[in-house]
Amino acid sequence: MKRRGFLALLVGATMSLPAAAEAAAEPAKVFRLGVLLIGPPAPPYRAFVEQLRMLGYEEGRNLRIDRVQLGSADADRALATAAQLVGRGVDAIYAIGPEVLLRSAATASRTVPIVMFAVDYDPIALGYVGSLARPGGNVTGVFFQQIELTAKRLEFLTQMVPDPARVVMLWDRPSADQFAAAQQAARTLKIRLDGIECTNPPYDYERALAGVDGGHRDVLLQATSPLFFQDRERFPAMALARRLPSIFAFRQWVDAGGLMSYGPSVAGMHRLAAEYVARIAKGAKPADLPVQQPTKFELVINLKTAQALGLTVPPSILARADEVIE
Repeated sequence: MKRRGFLALLVGATMSLPAAAEAAAEPAKVFRLGVLLIGPPAPPYRAFVEQLRMLGYEEGRNLRIDRVQLGSADADRALATAAQLVGRGVDAIYAIGPEVLLRSAATASRTVPIVMFAVDYDPIALGYVGSLARPGGNVTGVFFQQIELTAKRLEFLTQMVPDPARVVMLWDRPSADQFAAAQQAARTLKIRLDGIECTNPPYDYERALAGVDGGHRDVLLQATSPLFFQDRERFPAMALARRLPSIFAFRQWVDAGGLMSYGPSVAGMHRLAAEYVARIAKGAKPADLPVQQPTKFELVINLKTAQALGLTVPPSILARADEVIE
């Protein structure tokens, strides 16, 4: 190479070094995510953060999560909190749990993308999305048709304990639709269903279950809501003390000693939601992202609890179970 040409190359390379170094030193754009939930995040929430990391979004690098934990489903407090998140300039909001959180986020902003984790309500019937395939607007996410599975849980429970004297269902305001669905299913199955509404958190479960006794062939159908989920460690001991066969929405209750559960993987739903957050962070619009639903539901049975209750699990249910805890 001629000397003149070599010098030109050297000078050009030297001049480009500061620009290259500056580009390398430039920090990655930080995506700001607001998270709305009631109470502290349950263990399955970790799957959401882990999935985001796998998709290239990590706190302290290119992701900042502004997580707000409400003490209850108070509508005014939820709306004020959602408005604060929007005021802080979040790029998206992840609304986990009851309808009041999605309502608050949607009221606070018509433009900030919202990813919902809907388990206790129907976002289509309530008008948050136009349809599963074409949500429209600024809301998309994951929708679990909890209401439809309520009847299936009631069916499993009556197979475990044929001809119960009555089914007792604990419910609260966020799970009112589940109680209505259970009433309809009980009429179809021609069984007695007594609902007990829990109010004024923290709920007094001992008082609510006073007079409920598995020895008199009572069984328990437990609704799910954020506050019930927070108290999932307390239910198994109370149900066992009253010798109450019980069924729950998610396996976390069974892991804690409950008899059985039927529902989707909560961790799996968080992973689906994380995929939507990552796509929005890359520029996708909620209106173009079809709402997803879990497609696999698992029946989990705690055999130790069944034995403690003196129950023999029917072969038909054992054959149907996805997992048996022994």
